[in-house]
Amino acid sequence: MSKTRSFVLGLTGLLLLTAACSGDPATTGAPAGRGGGLSKVVLLGDSVAVGEALPMAAAFEASGVEFQSLAADGGGNVVGPFSDEHWEELPEQLAAAEPTVVVYQLTSYDWGSQQEQQAAYDKLLTTVTGVGAQLLFVTTPPIEPDDFYAPHMADLERAPEVARAVAAGSSGRAEVLDAGEVWGSTYQQVRDGVADRSADGIHTCPQGAARFTNWLLARLADRFPGFTPAEARTWANTGWAADDHFKGC
Repeated sequence: MSKTRSFVLGLTGLLLLTAACSGDPATTGAPAGRGGGLSKVVLLGDSVAVGEALPMAAAFEASGVEFQSLAADGGGNVVGPFSDEHWEELPEQLAAAEPTVVVYQLTSYDWGSQQEQQAAYDKLLTTVTGVGAQLLFVTTPPIEPDDFYAPHMADLERAPEVARAVAAGSSGRAEVLDAGEVWGSTYQQVRDGVADRSADGIHTCPQGAARFTNWLLARLADRFPGFTPAEARTWANTGWAADDHFKGC
């Protein structure tokens, strides 16, 4: 048995144990493939979301829901550097995707003033609702900033509150999910003896990406009563953890 294979099997056991202890809907035993009113989920974000998209793709497929990642390495943000280039393509991409829900995980590039952040998040809300979808902002995992990120930490720390203000004025078209339930309030590289976050202080490792996926599917089940997430054992051991994106873990 290969080292990678052994790791993924261990991850599966961990997920099942965690979900069973929490009463997570992912372990209800209900059959997969019941999307209810949730037909397609689109993920937006930066390279952190790129890694999380790997188990998400497997989990949504097992749950009978279409999934598409528009997350991007070195970008994917709607405010701050590179965002102008992203906006040139994003409206057409979302229109073509025809999602039910768009998940925007706040990125490590969401730099800008409060006014700039609010304008961008308002624009995202208008764009998402314009294609008939609901917008879910998700807070980013806490990072351990290096010299590149340190000057922008005030912007990143403000971003969730700006997103909440936009959601509060959206008449129910947007919501903010606090992923601190998954990550805690500070960067933690190792959890339960296994690498959960990358040593670079920014990205996730397979265990962390899988825990996030399990949590997100449960939150969607709360909001779409007809949606039954597949049990973790059906998607946590399907080979995605061997992707090169996790080579730093």
